[in-house]
Amino acid sequence: MKFTISWLKEHLDTDASVAEIAGTLNRIGLEVEAIEDKAKALSAFTIAYVIEAKQHPNADRLRVCMVDTGAGEPVQVVCGAPNARTGMKSVFSPPGTYIPGKDITLGKGVIRGVESNGMLCSAAELMLSEDHDGIIDLPEDAPVGQSYAAYAGLGDAVIEIAVTPNRADALGVAGIARDLAAAGLGTLKNAPIESVRGTFPCPVSVTLDFTGEDRKLCPAFALRLVRGVKNGPSPDWLQARLRAVGLRPINALVDITNFMTLDRNRPLHVFDAARVKGDLTVRRARDGETILALDGKTYTLTSEQVVIADDHGVESLAGIMGGEASGCDETTTDVLIESALWDPLNIARSGRALGINSDARYRFERGVDPEFARPGLELATAMVLDLCGGEASEIAFAGEIPDSPGAVDFPWSEVKRLTGLDLPQAEMQLALTSLGFDVSGAGERVKVTAPSWRADVGGKADLVEEIVRIAGLDRVVSTPLPRIKGEVVKPVLTVLQKRTRLAKRTLAARGLVEGVTWSFISKDQATLFGGGSPKLALANPIAADLSDMRPSLLPGLIRAAQSNADRGYPDVALFEVGQIFLSDEPEGQLIAATGLRRGTAHLAAQGRHWDGAAKPVDVFDAKADALALLAGLGVPTGGLQIVPEGPAWAHPGRSATLRFGPKGVIGAFGELHPRILKALDAKGPLVAFEIHLDALPLPKSKPTKVKPKLVLSDFQPLTRDFAFIVDQSVAAGEMAKTAQNADRALIAGANVFDIYEGQGVEAGKKSVALAVTLQPTEKTLTDTEIETVGARIVAEMAKRYGATLRG
Repeated sequence: MKFTISWLKEHLDTDASVAEIAGTLNRIGLEVEAIEDKAKALSAFTIAYVIEAKQHPNADRLRVCMVDTGAGEPVQVVCGAPNARTGMKSVFSPPGTYIPGKDITLGKGVIRGVESNGMLCSAAELMLSEDHDGIIDLPEDAPVGQSYAAYAGLGDAVIEIAVTPNRADALGVAGIARDLAAAGLGTLKNAPIESVRGTFPCPVSVTLDFTGEDRKLCPAFALRLVRGVKNGPSPDWLQARLRAVGLRPINALVDITNFMTLDRNRPLHVFDAARVKGDLTVRRARDGETILALDGKTYTLTSEQVVIADDHGVESLAGIMGGEASGCDETTTDVLIESALWDPLNIARSGRALGINSDARYRFERGVDPEFARPGLELATAMVLDLCGGEASEIAFAGEIPDSPGAVDFPWSEVKRLTGLDLPQAEMQLALTSLGFDVSGAGERVKVTAPSWRADVGGKADLVEEIVRIAGLDRVVSTPLPRIKGEVVKPVLTVLQKRTRLAKRTLAARGLVEGVTWSFISKDQATLFGGGSPKLALANPIAADLSDMRPSLLPGLIRAAQSNADRGYPDVALFEVGQIFLSDEPEGQLIAATGLRRGTAHLAAQGRHWDGAAKPVDVFDAKADALALLAGLGVPTGGLQIVPEGPAWAHPGRSATLRFGPKGVIGAFGELHPRILKALDAKGPLVAFEIHLDALPLPKSKPTKVKPKLVLSDFQPLTRDFAFIVDQSVAAGEMAKTAQNADRALIAGANVFDIYEGQGVEAGKKSVALAVTLQPTEKTLTDTEIETVGARIVAEMAKRYGATLRG
């Protein structure tokens, strides 16, 4: 939102400087993004008189000028402008001046053998216009030596502020002035708006063709005719004001609507009444209808858009942009002025679907003051009559203005409770009333009603925010929490919060780089990862490919990994710990820890090396990351089951699901399915894991008291190897667990060291070789005792898996 200081002072009586205004705006939450002060930027440029301009001796297109700058002896300037001549007055810049249009600092120079000690400037070089065909030609009475910025009236600074979506009232200069007045920077000029008496009935009626819930699409519509207008260029003050904030003046009628949009946050539209056939109807568009809009583009509409139509068809995209067929130009003599209310959500959706960004859409989708619809029309009518003449009709009005929200029961103590700021009641009440709030009642609790232009205020916390921002956040004192001597501070983080922090540290320690991706993905991507439910679709997405809440962190990480690969970094290891959405219920919103490795991004090393190229990442890298994360979080993995085949996003033969029991699924790991890579336009190899931190078993409140195991033994351990023939479907890891459980007292470990299928092994079978370590603790084992343990292992394998010893 841009405005000039003089424009602001039309609504605010203040002597504050530009710096004071900017500082106050920042303090009350209207962040200043830029200040354009042409008077300051052009302070070195002065008015000069060209005493003599003669042909350059060595260049046909250059002139050598003797220039009186009003500061002493004339100076010599070499000028290439075709209009440089003896006796003219122009704008001079001495050496050392920064030329904004050329982005250079001027110095003394020699041009084609002739010394030049300055420059005569064009409007383009001062960034005042795009005119660079010649130097600025000033009138004869221009005072030599005076600052050109002061002479040209360029001392009106332009301030640009960032407006958050909830502060639609700050999209008008009057609203900004109200906030500054409440902050004590001046007095608000709040003159009443007088009604314009209509001398005849409006000949065009309006019908709101909506029923049921659709009535909210256009709650109210006001229209009036002004006949006998003379449309031409708007006055200089209006054109200058619009140009200062970046708008191009068009004609008086259009400029008035643009002025009202910026001045009062009240978008309007004007129709050439001669081009409107019959009465107006506000309705949903019909599928396939088209309109040639004022931007010169033709748009094909659907029933999702709302339009204003006459007997010939669509004349305007409601709240977004008018149609060229009924637009006003210099031939317009009768004009229809429209002031309506539109549904913000529908405006946002329609504008996004059509790809139209207009000032009207920007304001209507954030919400305008509903009670200013009719006064805004009165104000615009008065401007039309003043600038264009004519005779106004009575107002044709359809619908009704929505009721204002009810009062909030507000205790003054809420300010101190939420912010710690102890303010006098009188100061708090003054802050609210200065902002337009109605405060009724006395004592500790009052009833506060928000003004119609503050639809974002609906609760006690909102009122506290308003009071504190006007009082000043700098008055809120930072106070440490009190601590009682000798008291042990209780932990304030939940188990999930602790695990979230620890997960990030653990994964970073394994060489993965943290990424932060969008919480929104496209519907197609959400469907690939188990989402895509209509309940998780955004009502107002910021882009078509960010339409659904993510059911997994993987889409964003895959896109980030591929983006790195496209830029020459193929070996990346990324992780993210963030929220995923499996349903719209609270229990369906989980915290996931997800990691991804691409190319050769192993834990130990990656990329090419003289001693041999690194192998591509595989499923075991993802498995190691997942198990390391569980270990880092302190989750016991004794009962962890690794079940073959992971979710739909994983390769069925190179993935697994992690669970504690049949219903205790905590995550999965594996190689990305080729179908997923193709859909996301990514290239592998890519392996990943995803752990749901909410699904992990909670730590015990009290540690289990167990007898500590003897770590070291005085007796020599021994290893025995077994090779079993089993069906191919038997999991080797499960066989290792079974072997270790055959005798918990003696068997210290069992590991798989070989799996063989092929010649010598029956089809459909495989050979699994286990190394079993026996660790005696009380005495050296005899051959008989060793054979007994071995027989027990063989028996357990035969019982559970039908295994036989390989000959």
